[in-house]
Amino acid sequence: MNQPPVRIVQFTDLHLYGAADGCLRGVPTLPAAEAALATAQRREAPWDALLLTGDLVQDDPGGYARVTDLFAASAVPVYCIPGNHDEPAEMRAALARAPFQLGGTARHGNWLLVMLDSYLAGMAGGRLATAELARLEAALAAHPEQHVLVCLHHQPVPVQSRWLDAVSLENPEALFEVLDRHQNVRLLVWGHVHQDWEGMRNGVRLVSTPSTCAQFKPRSDGFAIDRRPPGYRWFRLHADGRTETGVEWVDAALLGRSGPAALSAAS
Repeated sequence: MNQPPVRIVQFTDLHLYGAADGCLRGVPTLPAAEAALATAQRREAPWDALLLTGDLVQDDPGGYARVTDLFAASAVPVYCIPGNHDEPAEMRAALARAPFQLGGTARHGNWLLVMLDSYLAGMAGGRLATAELARLEAALAAHPEQHVLVCLHHQPVPVQSRWLDAVSLENPEALFEVLDRHQNVRLLVWGHVHQDWEGMRNGVRLVSTPSTCAQFKPRSDGFAIDRRPPGYRWFRLHADGRTETGVEWVDAALLGRSGPAALSAAS
């Protein structure tokens, strides 16, 4: 129990394009991701792993080259799952080498990370396939002594934004049936909603994370953009199961002068 906490940084909803000047909702996505990464390097490094929870690209497989530009030099694992704007086959091909890992599980100290694929072809919402739920069940059963962080792209609970909740996870009950059978899950983490949200359910901490580009206005019945800058989330996962987490926002001054940024191998 004297182990240092496992330090993880989550980036989500990068929405990168093959073209360096690609924009989403008026935000140039590559400079915004670069600014978020630079902010994290200044505030959070060193870390034990990075977590990229979907929508790495905006329906453009050329954007995966930008993902590798940003993260390929990482000295620690970069765990990735797809979102509804990703192209899973192209994603697997582009990121099929270290430091990237697509889905699966990973162990860090007393913690197990389980990465779920909620991609549903042609749909903005998501679904966990029967095989994915079985994989989760098996991972939790095989490691009852480990504290567990589970992540996926789509929100499994309402975030009080009517239009976003219409494109959430289609089968959250099936997910929670699995989680409720095990006592070792501490965190359930997702992206997709482009905003900071926190809650609790049956002792499990639930969190969503802002995008590295444009944000959606919380508690909005219809589509609405928030004026918040790019953001990311950090985690400190303690050996006794305690969790610390927070969201950091990119400084406007850094956004204004953002330029090429990528992880150094020492990060």
